[in-house]
Amino acid sequence: MSEPPSTALTVDELRQLPEPQLRKLELQIARKYSTRFPWEIVVWAFGNLVCWLALWPLVLSGTIPLWLGFIVATLNMSLVYLPTHDAQHDIIARPGQKLRWLNEAVGHATSWMIIYPYQVLRISHLDHHRHTNNLELDVDITSHAPNAWAAIWGSIRQRQPDAKRNQDYLASLMRAGREDLILVVVAYRLTFIAILGALAWNGFALEALLLWWLPYQIAMTYLIFFLSWAPHSPGMSEGRYRNTKSWKSKVGAIGSMWMEYHTVHHLHPYIPLLNTPAAYREMRPILEARDCELGGR
Repeated sequence: MSEPPSTALTVDELRQLPEPQLRKLELQIARKYSTRFPWEIVVWAFGNLVCWLALWPLVLSGTIPLWLGFIVATLNMSLVYLPTHDAQHDIIARPGQKLRWLNEAVGHATSWMIIYPYQVLRISHLDHHRHTNNLELDVDITSHAPNAWAAIWGSIRQRQPDAKRNQDYLASLMRAGREDLILVVVAYRLTFIAILGALAWNGFALEALLLWWLPYQIAMTYLIFFLSWAPHSPGMSEGRYRNTKSWKSKVGAIGSMWMEYHTVHHLHPYIPLLNTPAAYREMRPILEARDCELGGR
């Protein structure tokens, strides 16, 4: 006899189901939303890259004003991370699949804009999933803060040379046996400084500031706030159904980069980002039955 769909059961009825059956219903929904190829993310990744690169000749030639280039560049930097995030989770193509090269191309082609090697982002982010909210092992634990303003200031503070976040990322690479990537990180940072310095030396200091350095800083504050602080603090604990939350953001799903549905991502990270809202809506009764923190979403 086939099992009833979760949508046919009330939350109280779902709570009465044996754990294996409840888990099976949850997985059925997750698999339903994980099979479609995420072509939007691929277009997003390369379209955003081309747009940002095009800003430089457009601004330097005077075709568009620098202030407009600054606004667009800030949007570009804010949009960089999520395509590489899907690639980190092998969502575009898993190892051994025909389009694996595209998965890796998306990851590498976008991460350099925010001065991080793709492999470092992948290793550290998967560590975050394994050890979410663990005080010693979660590389993103430094983003936890009691309120929004503390989170914003904390994200700026954690970009300083002596920040604990740097040490946590280093420890993550060492646990993975990838100390070789430390030199790659250093090379990325030195190249970034060299490019900015060369631009300034040749009379393009304002362009360097407003098309890369400042948009990068603003974007990182925004990304850490919505992708790390908002779904995991304050007060989130460890445990599969306790380590993150869903909530209703004042800036909406798009403004919060679809992090309103972060519960689904941590439970089933193979679901493409843009499918998480629909997966969440169908899975919500099960999440409620498991007493997840849903925050009105």
